[in-house]
Amino acid sequence: MQILLTGATGFIGSHLAPLLLAQGHRVLSAGRHPPADERIAFIEADFAHDSEESVWMARLRNVDVVINAVGIIRENGEQRFAALHTATPKVLFAACAHAGVKLVIQVSALGADEQAVSPYHLSKRAADDYLAALPLASRIVQPSLIYGPDGASARMFRTLATMPFTVRFGSAPQPVQPIHIDDVCAAIAALLREDQPVRSERIALVGPRVLPFADYLADLRRQMGLGRQPALVLPAALARVAAHIAGMLPGSPLTPDTLDMLTRGNTADAAATTRLLGRLPRDVASFIERPHAERQLAQLGWLLPLLRLSIAMVWLWTAWVSAFVYPVQDSYELLARTGVPLVLAPLMLYGASAFDLAMGIGSLALPRRHRRWLWLAQIALIGFYTVVIALKLPEFIWHPYGPLSKNLPMLAAIWMLYELERK
Repeated sequence: MQILLTGATGFIGSHLAPLLLAQGHRVLSAGRHPPADERIAFIEADFAHDSEESVWMARLRNVDVVINAVGIIRENGEQRFAALHTATPKVLFAACAHAGVKLVIQVSALGADEQAVSPYHLSKRAADDYLAALPLASRIVQPSLIYGPDGASARMFRTLATMPFTVRFGSAPQPVQPIHIDDVCAAIAALLREDQPVRSERIALVGPRVLPFADYLADLRRQMGLGRQPALVLPAALARVAAHIAGMLPGSPLTPDTLDMLTRGNTADAAATTRLLGRLPRDVASFIERPHAERQLAQLGWLLPLLRLSIAMVWLWTAWVSAFVYPVQDSYELLARTGVPLVLAPLMLYGASAFDLAMGIGSLALPRRHRRWLWLAQIALIGFYTVVIALKLPEFIWHPYGPLSKNLPMLAAIWMLYELERK
C-alpha cells in the first residue's frame, strides 16, 4: 500500500517508517524535514501553516492509508497545540474523506477523552472526535507512556532513575502503564492487515502492567544495576509551585499541565494491544537492553549539567571576589608584577572581572549549540592565566593550597564538556 506518514522524522514516525518499508509498503513522508532513509519519498509540509484542504488533496493522490504521527508535548514558538494537534489534522482528515483514502490512523494519546482537562489532551481529543465523525475507516490509537532508547521522555526517565535521590511531586500514586516503542509500531502496522469497515475505533496502546510512576523509575534503576533510590516527597502545593517554575525554562518536561497529566494517571485495559500484537506487550522489566551503556548515558544526563553549573559558579565567584572582595591595592600589586602599568591596572582588574562574569553567565545561559566556542574560550583564558602566573608569580606554583595546580582539573572538566556536548 501507499502510505502517507506525517511526523516521519519524529520519535514514533522514525521507528514506524522502517517497519512499514520492511513489510513491503511504500512510504511517503510529509513534513518539514526529509527523512534520512532515501527509500522514503518526501513532500514538504508544515502543520503550523498548511491549513487548507486543497493543499492536502494534492498530496493524497494515489495514497491508500494516512498515518498522522505529528505531536508535541509542549508549545514553542509557532509549534502550537491548536494548529499541530487540531486545525491541520482536521483539514487533513477532511481531505482524506474526499480523496477516498481507505484508512486513516491517528496517533493520539491516552487521556484524550471526556475527562481531558490539559490543553495537550483537549487538542488531541478535538481532532480525534472530528475524525471519528467522518464517513471513512479510521483507527485512533492512544498510547500510554512510550519507552524507547532514543526517546526524549525515556532519556529523562533514565536520568531521573540514576540520580542520588528522586523527587516525587505530590502524594498521588500517579499510575502509568508504559509500552515499548517497538510494540506501538507493531500494533499500528497490525491495523493495516485487518479488515477495515467504514467506522472509527479508539484503541488504547498500553503495556501489560500498571505501576506507580515512582515504581517505574525504580524498575528502570534496577535494570541499570543500581540500588534503592531515596525519594524526596513534595507536598501537592509545593509540587505545583515547582512545576510553574520549571515550566518557565525552555524545553522543561515538567510543567503544570504535565504534572496534572501525571497525577491523573495513564492506564487502560491491555486487551486491545495484546490482540493486535498476538502476544502480551513487552514488560517494563525488559525495557533496558544495554544496562551498563544506558546507565552511563543516563548519569551523564545529570552529571554534565551539574559540572556546567559548578564551572559557571567558579567564574561568577571569581568575578565577584576580584571586583568587590579582594583588596584592590593587593590586586594592583599583583598586576604590576606581571607587567601591567599602574595606569592600566583598574581597566585590567575590572575588565577581567567583567570577562569572568560573562563567562559565568554564558555557561548558564547559552544554548548548547553555541557553548562549544565558549568552552574553547575558557580553556584559552585559563591557559593564558596559568602561563602568565607561572612565569611572573612563581610562588603560586609552590603554594600549599595549590591555586595554580587546581587549574588542571578545571581545564579537564571544561574539555570534557567540550567533547561530550557535541551533538
